[in-house]
Amino acid sequence: MNSTMEKRSNCYLRYDELTNYLQQLETAHPHLIRLSSIGKSFEGRDIWVAAVTNWETGPANEKPAMLVDGNIHAVELTASAAALYHIEAMIEGYGNNEEITRCLDTRAFYVIPRVNPDGAEAALAERPRFLRSGTRPYFHNEGEFSRLFAEDIDGDGRLLNMRVRDPNGRWKKHPEDPRVMVPREPTEDGGEYFRLLPEGRVEHPEPDLIPKVCPREGVDFNRNWPANWVGEGVQQGAGRYSLSEPETQAMAAFIADHPNLSTWVAGHTFSGVMLRSGFSKPDQQMPHIDLTHYQAVGERGTALTGYPAKSAFEGFRINHGEEIHGSIEWGYENFGIYTWIVEYWAPHTMAGVEIDNFAGWFFSHPGEDDLKMVRWGDETLGDQGFVDWYRYEHPQLGEVEIGGWDLIKTLYNPPEHMLAEVIAPFPEWFTWQLLMSPLLAIRSTQVNEIAPGLWKVRAVIENQGYLPTYCSAKTLASKSVRGVVAEVELPAGTRLIDESSRRELGELAGRAFRPSSAITAFIADHTDDRAVGEWVVSAKKGDHVTIKVSHDRAGTVSHKVEIK
Repeated sequence: MNSTMEKRSNCYLRYDELTNYLQQLETAHPHLIRLSSIGKSFEGRDIWVAAVTNWETGPANEKPAMLVDGNIHAVELTASAAALYHIEAMIEGYGNNEEITRCLDTRAFYVIPRVNPDGAEAALAERPRFLRSGTRPYFHNEGEFSRLFAEDIDGDGRLLNMRVRDPNGRWKKHPEDPRVMVPREPTEDGGEYFRLLPEGRVEHPEPDLIPKVCPREGVDFNRNWPANWVGEGVQQGAGRYSLSEPETQAMAAFIADHPNLSTWVAGHTFSGVMLRSGFSKPDQQMPHIDLTHYQAVGERGTALTGYPAKSAFEGFRINHGEEIHGSIEWGYENFGIYTWIVEYWAPHTMAGVEIDNFAGWFFSHPGEDDLKMVRWGDETLGDQGFVDWYRYEHPQLGEVEIGGWDLIKTLYNPPEHMLAEVIAPFPEWFTWQLLMSPLLAIRSTQVNEIAPGLWKVRAVIENQGYLPTYCSAKTLASKSVRGVVAEVELPAGTRLIDESSRRELGELAGRAFRPSSAITAFIADHTDDRAVGEWVVSAKKGDHVTIKVSHDRAGTVSHKVEIK
């Protein structure tokens, strides 16, 4: 990076700050980063994408690529910072880190730091609001019924929780630490009990009733995708129809328009886990080679980041009968793109809480886990940890107590002073994954005169990448990419004797999905990673023809050949 520029991934940036910083990076490093907008949000903000590659070795759309995004959910701000950090790491590492340099010379990253600029802006406001995704009104958006809006009601810049005394409440104070709330026992009676709510205001309050938390903006962008989409009656926040929102429309169009994508990592918080496809199907229904690849990438990710790698279907559901609908599995199911969700930040793990099923833990876990987290917060975070309950005269509910975790700046995301530590391990994993992608090369060319003035031009095409050109078995099943295409381009004065200048060469294998042991004599490394294109041209000595080879996933290469 430019030594005069300060890194900005170590804090939570408002939209204008993020935009200005991305533009500064592009200006300072035009050979590595180019910025564009994939579309506009509901409120009219640009959704920025940074194409990061060595532009001097070719454009991004002619190279194998990986998509890294963040902040599709409004309050999950760490994912935005992680995406921005990845851009910084690539710029800083180019020319200094061999792997990063090789990666950017031959491949490209597309980085979308903030898929959801409107929702993030609400979460970062001086008086923050808690939204799932964007700000477009959805579902029951009329204003006459009572509901609770999660927002900073006392104006201290934090969004905490509220507890309201109620003899019929289902929460009580933990006997070892009265700050910690635990469920009341099923037959328990006669104690001090509470109802727990997010900090917020009540619209159209009714006596003795506490309404549901029901924002006017209820779409969940991560449930608005076509894969396994179902309506609101089954999947909360699904939207009126799949891709009903401008933000998800823009993302889907970008992905469909970039067949060079082999991997897509979407950033979320706060489970401290890497989730892979399938989202709605068990592992036994996944093609073997795809499962093998996912498992290998997950093992590497765990080694580099410490985060466990889980199947979303196997390890992130509350119960086995539940299905996850409309998620980013669309990228895998439709296009064969290897899709991952990274859930950055894991305060429970840092507190020593061991979790097997992450989704289930959020709905049911022992009070000891909460005690561990509060004690960890006291020791590690100090004033930014668990906030002791204090009285507040609520304008609609009367006397309440406000306290607990800062939902946005501590629970869903780390305090800013811990942000860099949380996101630092991931660029190496992203780079490693992209370097596994297929990579076309022209291995050799040959020109032979077969008759006076007639020449046979021969080119051997090779996949030098680890993965096959198609990347995944799901790609072959969906027919979402075409095979290798080789063509010859002729200058004036030369003529092609063949009917067509194009050669369809099919798919090329890589080094992946091969036996891992050399013990048996039956292993034969035949050259299914190579193919041959041949043309007969009419030309004279000294003429030059250009051979151009391309594949949606494996890139584009060309080579000028002299007739001699």
